[in-house]
Amino acid sequence: MSSRAYPKSGSDSKGTVLQKLQDYWGERSARQRAILIGAFLSAFLAIAGFGWLASRSDMAMIYGGLDTAQAGEVMAGLDRSGVAYEVRGDSIWVDAAQRDRLRMDLAAQGLPASGSAGYELLDGMSGFGTTSQMFDAAYWRAKEGELARTILALPNVKTARVHLAVENARGYRRDSSASASATLSTNGAPITREQADALRYLISSAVPGMKPDSVTVIDTAQGIIATSDDRTGTDRAAEMKRNVERILEPHVGTGNAIVELNLDLVTESELLTEQSFDPAQRALISQVTEETSDQSNSNGSGMVTAASNLPDGQSAQGDNSQSTRSENRQQANYEVGRTTREVTRQPGATRRLTVAVLLNGVTQQDANGDPQIVPRPDTELEALRELVASAVGFDESRGDQITVKSLPFASIGENGTLAATGFMDRLELNSLVRLILVGLFMLAIALLILRPVLRARNAPTPLLDDSQPIADTALSDIATASGSDLPRTMILPPEPVAAEPLALPSADPVARLRSMMRDRHEESVKVLAGWIDSKENA
Repeated sequence: MSSRAYPKSGSDSKGTVLQKLQDYWGERSARQRAILIGAFLSAFLAIAGFGWLASRSDMAMIYGGLDTAQAGEVMAGLDRSGVAYEVRGDSIWVDAAQRDRLRMDLAAQGLPASGSAGYELLDGMSGFGTTSQMFDAAYWRAKEGELARTILALPNVKTARVHLAVENARGYRRDSSASASATLSTNGAPITREQADALRYLISSAVPGMKPDSVTVIDTAQGIIATSDDRTGTDRAAEMKRNVERILEPHVGTGNAIVELNLDLVTESELLTEQSFDPAQRALISQVTEETSDQSNSNGSGMVTAASNLPDGQSAQGDNSQSTRSENRQQANYEVGRTTREVTRQPGATRRLTVAVLLNGVTQQDANGDPQIVPRPDTELEALRELVASAVGFDESRGDQITVKSLPFASIGENGTLAATGFMDRLELNSLVRLILVGLFMLAIALLILRPVLRARNAPTPLLDDSQPIADTALSDIATASGSDLPRTMILPPEPVAAEPLALPSADPVARLRSMMRDRHEESVKVLAGWIDSKENA
C-alpha cells in the first residue's frame, strides 16, 4: 500500500481535524481535561486583561485637597467639557494627556475659586438704596478678600482668611486704632517667621493707620507665629541644634550625630548690684602740708624816775629778749579700694547652656579581619567639641557645659527597614502591571502553542508504512480467500515520502487498518475497486 499523499477535499480535511480533536479529547483523563480548561481560561483572562489595560488611559491628579464647594465647581466644569474624570477621596483625577489643557481651561473659567470675593463685591452696588454703613461693610469685606488672595500666592499656603478690625473713622478723632488677624493653613511646609513678618507688613500697609505690631498671624498647625525679635527659647534652641547638626554631618555623615541642647533663658527683668572692698589696695585722695614759723623780740625798760619825764633826759636801759619758733604739719587722706558692678538682665537673655552630642563610632577591622565599630579618637572629639562650642556661643563664666562622646550605635538587623531605591521603585504601578501581564501572556503562548509544536516536531512520528505489513497481509488474505491475485499495479511499493503524523496509533490491527483507510481514502477505494473487479471477473 502506498503512502503517497493525495489532495483532499475541504469537507474531508475539516472532518478529519474535528475527528482528531474529538479523539484527542476522548482519550484525555478527567484531570487532563481540567488542566486544559484551566489553561484556556487563564490565557483568555490574561489576553482580556492585557487588552483592557492597553486601552485604558493613564490617570493623573488635576486637583487635590479642595473643599466640597470648590470640588463641586471643578466637577461641574469637567462635565461641561465632556471629559471623563474620577474622584478619589478629596482628589480629582483625569487623563494624564489632557491634564495640563484642562487646568488652563478651568483657570480661564476662574476655577477652582479661591473662596473669598474681592473688589468685585463693589461692582454690584449702586448709589440707590446703598447706605454708608453698607458701603463700608462691603469695602472692608472686599479688602479682606483681596488680602486673602494675595496671601494664597505663597507656595506653601493652602487656605487663608483675613479679618480686619477697623473703627469707624467718622467724627473728629485725632488717633485711630486698627488691628487685624490672618489665619493660614499650609500644605505641609510650615509658615516661617520671615513670612509672618512679611504678612504683617503687607496687611498693615493695606489699612491706613495700622501698625505691623497690631497684626497677628496664626498657623492652624503651629499657632501664633511670633516675630523674629520675640523668639522663644524653644525656637532658639532648635535653631542652635540645627546649626550644630549642619556642622557635624559633613564629617560624621548623616544620621551619625545626635544633638540635644538645653537653653535656660531669663524670663524676668533683673538688676544685680555688686560692691566689694579690698583693704590691700589704697588710693591717695588728698595730701595737706602745713609749715608755721614764729619769731619775737622784746626789750625790757628801767626804773621810772624824774629824769624819765624830762624831754631830753636819758632813761635807764632795760633787758632785751628774742625767741624763734618753727612748726611743720603734713596730712594725707587715703580711700580703701572698692569695686561696684551693676548687671541688668532682660527677658530672653541666656542664663545657662548645656549641649550633649553623641557620635557614632568608626568601622575598623579586628585581628581576625572582621569589621567592628570602635569609638572615635579623643583628638577628633576635642576638635569637634571646639566646633560645637563656637557654633552655640559657649561661655564658661556663665556655667555652660558641652559634652561630646562617641559610642557605637545599634546596628540595623537583616530585617531592618532600610529601603533601597532602584528601578522597581521608580516604576509606575500601571506599567508594572502591564509588564506582568505581557510576561504571563508570552508564557501562556509558549506553554500552549510552542511547547506542543516543539514536542511533536522532536518526537518520532509514526508513518503509514509502519502498518504496511498489516495492510499487505490483510489484502493478501483477502486475495487468497478470493482465489485470485490482485493486479500488481494496485499494490504499489512504499515510497519514502513524509507522511502525516497520527495522533495516537492504536494497538488493534483492525483499528489501525480503519485509520489507514480513513486517512488514505482514495487509495483504499482504488484497491477495493480493483479487488471487486477481479473477483467479478473470476
